[in-house]
Amino acid sequence: MSELSKLKISEARDALKKGEVTSVELTEACLSEIDKAGTLNAFVHKTPEVALEQAKAADARKDGGDLNGIPLGIKDLFCTKGVATQAASGILEGFKPEYESTVTTQLFGQGAVMLGKLNMDEFAMGSSNETSVYGNAVNPWKRGNDAAELTPGGSSGGSASAVAADLCLGATGTDTGGSIRQPAAFAGITGIKPTYGRVSRWGIVAFASSLDQAGPMTKDVRDSAIMLNAMSGHDPKDSTSADIAVPDFEAALTGDIRGKVIGIPKEYRMDGMPEEISKLWADGTAMLKDAGAEIRDITLPHTKYALPAYYVIAPAEASSNLARYDGVRFGHRAKLDAGDGITEMYEKTRAEGFGHEVQNRVMIGTYVLSAGFYDAYYNRARKVRALIKRDFENVFADGVDAILTPATPSSAFELGAMKDADPVQMYLNDVFTVTVNLAGLPGVAVPAGVDKDGLPLGLQLIGRPWEEGELLNTAYALEKAAQFVAKPSRWW
Repeated sequence: MSELSKLKISEARDALKKGEVTSVELTEACLSEIDKAGTLNAFVHKTPEVALEQAKAADARKDGGDLNGIPLGIKDLFCTKGVATQAASGILEGFKPEYESTVTTQLFGQGAVMLGKLNMDEFAMGSSNETSVYGNAVNPWKRGNDAAELTPGGSSGGSASAVAADLCLGATGTDTGGSIRQPAAFAGITGIKPTYGRVSRWGIVAFASSLDQAGPMTKDVRDSAIMLNAMSGHDPKDSTSADIAVPDFEAALTGDIRGKVIGIPKEYRMDGMPEEISKLWADGTAMLKDAGAEIRDITLPHTKYALPAYYVIAPAEASSNLARYDGVRFGHRAKLDAGDGITEMYEKTRAEGFGHEVQNRVMIGTYVLSAGFYDAYYNRARKVRALIKRDFENVFADGVDAILTPATPSSAFELGAMKDADPVQMYLNDVFTVTVNLAGLPGVAVPAGVDKDGLPLGLQLIGRPWEEGELLNTAYALEKAAQFVAKPSRWW
């Protein structure tokens, strides 16, 4: 029975349609695996009753969508009606929304089954899933026989861990600066951040509204295409949602990329880049060339300013978005002393409810938005963002179809390894991914090899806006060439 949880979405879909398996059987297999995997700390709010009820309904349905009966994990950032939604923060303790996010509404409308809510960095702020109020999520991969626990990446660490460990067939993630693609690379799975506006943000707890975008995290490219189709579409409740037709992403997966132009940006060759990452990038370039693509060296001159611009814009938007968590309407409220007024309530509630990383970013954001520094920091960062976006526009206007880069500067690192390091060291994990969010482009991480310790390494493909189908097809060609089939050895 437990073998059923190892199925890909496409395999399970076909088996369900042929009557070879039921959704209840699939769901029970996943629930059993989740119960055995407590040490991974991937699922933080389990919903077995909801899951089995949805599975029975899926089995009774005659005409469900592609996800009918498919068991999924939902990141704790997506509001789910009547089910705890905490964004991994103490300040939202006890919050059970009275509404459903647009993404989960669409997934459940297609018949998907919710196994539970997944661990993440608090308010999606982090690159290692170590800022969660639930404790660390743990990567199912290990370095050879080394017992050290590794990060699954962040902020969608629980999603990456759950999919890699076959606890669910797929999971939702969100990506503000790499939070789908970096954990996907660390866990040896596929993750796509679609074009900004392709997927509704309504009902997803906001971090940085001009950067956040939801996407799927799955076992392969085909599964990402299937899930992305279900998640995408115009939503009048989200003013940034694009009223653009959603093509059939799965139908675009031909694997034929002959004549496509793949750009290799020189600015991504960072000083001190590990030899294994350089080799992976070179190997991936050769694979795409062998598949018939033209390889072209390109320049994205403002790349070096991306990380500092991101870490001005994202905290600024976070400080604004998180102002609503004040102890008045929902979530945690601090116990007050006699004589305390509303100011003390705000201060104590936010000091108790927010973790250190969130507090740091809110303080930075408030500072860069303050009267004396708005132009020096926030406005300047916005101008740099426009230049970064223009770099990509120029490259795509010049005939480039997709851009190939590493997904991360290393393989998964040890949990706690950066505890005492300069925070900038942690932020450097996003060095290859933040440009994509700043420019609003689609980006996908595909597992393409392993390092000397047997840990997965991923490559990133960046596509033209609204051309996720073509991007996924290039990723499909890369996936076929790389033939990544490694799985973590079970220890949990």
